Amino acid sequence: MAWNKLFAEVNWVVALGGMMAPFAMAAAHADTVVKIGFASPLSGPQAHYGKDNENAAKMAVDDVNAKGLVVGGQKIQFELVSEDDQADPRIGTQAAQRLVDAGVKAVIGHFNSGVSIPASRLYSDAGIPQLSVATNPAYTQQGYKTAFRLVGSDSQIGGALGQFAVKTMKAKTIVAIDDRTAYGQGIADEFVKAVAANGGKVARREFTTDKATDFTAILTSLKAVNPDVVFYGGADAQAAPMVKQMKRLGLKAKLMGGDMLNTPTFIQLAGADAAGHYSAVAGGVLGARPAGKAFERRYKERFHQDVVLLGPQFYDGVMLVATAMKQAGSVEPAKYLPKLAAIRYSGVTADFAFAPNGSLLKAPVTLSTVKNNAWTVETVVR
Repeated sequence: MAWNKLFAEVNWVVALGGMMAPFAMAAAHADTVVKIGFASPLSGPQAHYGKDNENAAKMAVDDVNAKGLVVGGQKIQFELVSEDDQADPRIGTQAAQRLVDAGVKAVIGHFNSGVSIPASRLYSDAGIPQLSVATNPAYTQQGYKTAFRLVGSDSQIGGALGQFAVKTMKAKTIVAIDDRTAYGQGIADEFVKAVAANGGKVARREFTTDKATDFTAILTSLKAVNPDVVFYGGADAQAAPMVKQMKRLGLKAKLMGGDMLNTPTFIQLAGADAAGHYSAVAGGVLGARPAGKAFERRYKERFHQDVVLLGPQFYDGVMLVATAMKQAGSVEPAKYLPKLAAIRYSGVTADFAFAPNGSLLKAPVTLSTVKNNAWTVETVVR
């Protein structure tokens, strides 16, 4: 470009400075981007849980952005920052630190109690609210004002299953196995307590790992007590081969477990052997909620699959943060945290209100069994 032409164009822009002002004002009023952290297992044997959670969190972020969130007079755009914690406490704390360093204003996650509990200290130190589906009671017993549980706790889930085993199933001989994770051991402990509280007794307590797939030795040893119920504290990837091996060894006991069993994956992996076994989920029936059926339909239309498990709670977690920010007129955690703690919000999965320690109030538990190749609700305990 010739120099005289360049200078002419520069002078033209300067001369029209007043006309450029609207463009400068538009830039000044661009949407403020607020980072929302997300963490779950996105790889490994529990990735199906994590992807479900991430899908739902993305839906929530998109819904917030489409509707237009205005906080303190400023239009806000959420940006989801995802981390794969691999359901591993060590990797999970590294993921948590990356989210803190990224400047997120809230974290929706983690999925596993064993990851959520150590990560919660990092979020507490940074003053960042964490909304988790961790069911181990210890998660909200640490005194962190930043920790909120989006579902019921193991004491509620294990309590409902223990009572059901003794009072409804009339089980005489009960054994318990857990995978030694914070989730698996925690829910098994609560189940054992509930059995005793309802007049029953756990005859044997056995342990495995969350990586095991061969339970022949444990199950063979249990044949001597001929259990009516085998409780398993762990995930579907272990529960499915366990019921197949129970069938092969001639054990006629019913398997019971927590929410991590209540997935299509358990039925797919166990096949015909899935029939008649039980699980309990910390939450009500999604389709019975006013917005539940619509959420299920939208989720399937977008992701071409059914909800796996707790994705809807992750959706609600994002919405709770958006609501608290709007009420506080600020996206800064220190400003909106009190509003989150005192919130009353009707979500997809629950009517949310938190106890002073961050536990969900009035959390229902849904017990289901596998019938006709699908999880079918038996009862809802409130």
